Amino acid sequence: MNAPNPPLRVLIVDDEAPARHRLRDVLVDCADQLPVEIVGEAGNGLDALDQVQQHPVDAVLLDIRMPGMDGLECAAHLNQLSAPPAIIFSTAYDAYACQAFDLNAVDYLLKPVRADRLVRAMSRAHRLNATTLDHLRAAHPKARVHLSVNEKGRIVLIPVADILYLRAELKYVTVRTAAREFLIEESLTRLEGEFGETFLRIHRNCLVANSRIREIGKLPGEDDGHFLRLDGLDERLMVSRRQYSILRERIKSN
Repeated sequence: MNAPNPPLRVLIVDDEAPARHRLRDVLVDCADQLPVEIVGEAGNGLDALDQVQQHPVDAVLLDIRMPGMDGLECAAHLNQLSAPPAIIFSTAYDAYACQAFDLNAVDYLLKPVRADRLVRAMSRAHRLNATTLDHLRAAHPKARVHLSVNEKGRIVLIPVADILYLRAELKYVTVRTAAREFLIEESLTRLEGEFGETFLRIHRNCLVANSRIREIGKLPGEDDGHFLRLDGLDERLMVSRRQYSILRERIKSN
C-alpha cells in the first residue's frame, strides 16, 4: 500500500488581509481534494522572501499588485534560490496580464478566488524560469526596487536606490554600492531598459546613477578623455566621447 503524499506546504502572500483570509478559507475547504499545510502569510514581498528562507515552502500563492516589491519581482528573487518554490499568481482581472499567463503556461488565480480553480492551479503548480518571468514582466512593466544575488544559499537584496553604478564584466555585471560590489548575471542593455530613468550610460560597458554624479573632469594629456566621480566613491569612471555630450546635456537639464 502506497503511503499518502505529504501535504503541500503553502505560503499566502497578499498586501490585503481580507484577500489572505479568503485564500486561507478556500484552502481549508479544499483539504479533502488537495491536502495542504499553510505555513504562513506575508503582507509584502520582503516578508515573503524572508519566510521562504526561514522554513520549507513548496508553493507560494503570490499577489501581483503590491506596493514596493510587487509579485513579479518577488518571484524573480525567489528564483535565485537553489530550490525555489512553485509560484501561483493571483490578480484582479487584467486582460493583458491574463493573456501573458496563458501564453506562458503559468497558472494564475483571478480574484475572488474560486475553490475549483484553486485546486486545479495547486495541482499543477510548477517552478518558473527566468525567461517566463521576463515575458510576464513585459505585460506588467514596472522597474524593480531591488536586484538580488544568491550568496551561500541565501538571497541578498540590493536596493536600486543604493546602487552607484552598473558595469559589464564579461558575462556578469558588477553592481557597485558605497559599501561593496556584487556580481549579477544580467544584461547591461536590459538593465538600462528597465532603469533608464535612474541610470545614465557613460560608456558602452557602464551605467551610473544620475543623482550620484558629483564631478566631471578631463583626463590630463588627453584631447577628448573625460571621467566622472560619484558621491560616496573615489574611483574615477571613464566617460566615452560619444556619451560625454549626452552627459553634459543631462546635467544641464537637471
